[in-house]
Amino acid sequence: MLPRLSFLLRYLHPPSSSAMSSAISRATTTFSLERSLITFSISRSSSNISPIRYTARLDVPSSLKSSLIGRRFHALCQEDGRRLSRPTIIVSASNREYRKVRRQPAKSKEKQLELSVSICIEEELPDDPEILSIAELLRLNVPMAMKLAFDHLKDSNYKTRDTVVQDVGGFESVELSVLLCNDEFIRKLNKEWRDEDHATDVLSMSEHVPELKLPILMLGDIVVSVKTAARQAEERGHILIDEIRILMVHGLLHLLGFDHEISEDAEEEMEKEEDFLLKSLGWKGKGLIQSAYDVETNANLHMENKNDNMSKDRKKEGSLRFYQPKFKYIFCDMDGTLLNSKSQVSLTNARALEEASSRGVKIMIATGKARPSAISVLQMVDLAGKEGIVSEHSPGVFLQGLLVYGINGREIFKRNLDPNVCREAGHYSLEHKVPLIAFCEDCCLTLFDHPLVDTLHTIYHEPKAEIMPSIEHLVAAADTQKLIFFDAAEGISTNLRPYWAEATRDRASVIQAVPDMLEIVPFGT
Repeated sequence: MLPRLSFLLRYLHPPSSSAMSSAISRATTTFSLERSLITFSISRSSSNISPIRYTARLDVPSSLKSSLIGRRFHALCQEDGRRLSRPTIIVSASNREYRKVRRQPAKSKEKQLELSVSICIEEELPDDPEILSIAELLRLNVPMAMKLAFDHLKDSNYKTRDTVVQDVGGFESVELSVLLCNDEFIRKLNKEWRDEDHATDVLSMSEHVPELKLPILMLGDIVVSVKTAARQAEERGHILIDEIRILMVHGLLHLLGFDHEISEDAEEEMEKEEDFLLKSLGWKGKGLIQSAYDVETNANLHMENKNDNMSKDRKKEGSLRFYQPKFKYIFCDMDGTLLNSKSQVSLTNARALEEASSRGVKIMIATGKARPSAISVLQMVDLAGKEGIVSEHSPGVFLQGLLVYGINGREIFKRNLDPNVCREAGHYSLEHKVPLIAFCEDCCLTLFDHPLVDTLHTIYHEPKAEIMPSIEHLVAAADTQKLIFFDAAEGISTNLRPYWAEATRDRASVIQAVPDMLEIVPFGT
């Protein structure tokens, strides 16, 4: 599927740096579901890597237009929330009544129908974790919908459905691709092939040519605009994955020969089929046809109840989240989550935090860093201070949960290291010339200057360490929540870690997040 769109796709998981980097990085699973074999594939394109699945190959094309010649598009087009009545260029996959594979006696081998599903992401979509999560869910959801739809075909009689796709059980396998894209991508397809110059929610393209009598049913492709889906999710009161499932079901039914645009009877028949699939699968929301009527009927009431200015602003920004959040708080780590390899907040993450905050979601920082470090990092993207995500007066969890602040920045929990452990660490640092930093609430203390000590401030944005004249001065200066030793990775693994794991025993815990740092924290942290 999508044989000529692969240059516009990208991988869900980046290729490994190992010897396997020459092969596609993808998730593939094969298992039996009620006597049906299902093969999943999530694919993206790359100039270096050839996307490969069990039953199909995504080839890099020379042009987009040539790839779509001969295909037929179906869409329930939306513009300003209203259903457009302009007819489509119809070439639908029709149906052949699905032949049930009867259970054979124990000695005979059951025939299995292989469902090969590719979930693809268009290159121009942002690297949004929500999109990746939805794509992973679709790996399971799409085959479930296909299996249920096939079963229902053989058990039902239809008056208006095209019957080009008829005996599904007569094929060895069925192939289907689902592409998640942005508004601009689907607008170009809609303009070129349907002469409608606007974004739509879903397009379906049949690849089935019954005259070829192939053992493989190439069902076709379903293209879904994530941004249009997000806007519709907001309007219809559910979340993005719900809307994408609804659009996927609509596109799938088009490929199976249903077409709501040819007559009122056909519309009613397809509407009932959408409702059956969604309810049987336990998915939220009404079918796309029913939703379109609801939007048209209740347009005035809906517009009175929504916040016009907020919705318009977010649509201009290209946000994917136009629906109201279902939660009030986000507890967010920093290292490895908000921060990139340069210990900075990326622009994408900054915008996501702003978006969530503007929706009334409270962002709580939960990190191993000291509070001044979190404030310093978020100041770089204008997210610190009284109106930002973190400040000296906001709640938060710092130093691996050893310092917790509540409303107005009031300290509600603190756990300290045993002072004797701090003394022993100080003596070890001076004797072996190994740099040591003590984290004491909002400040850092050390016993001597060292380049590695400076990196904690210059690279990781922790408070600049103050040099104390003696071990006793360091212990007496303030309560210490944790200690960090700095050394080469080999020194940490061969000397420091074995020594301190033995020396601290049940008085403290030894943890290591990066190769050149060893942390000593209160026991049980």
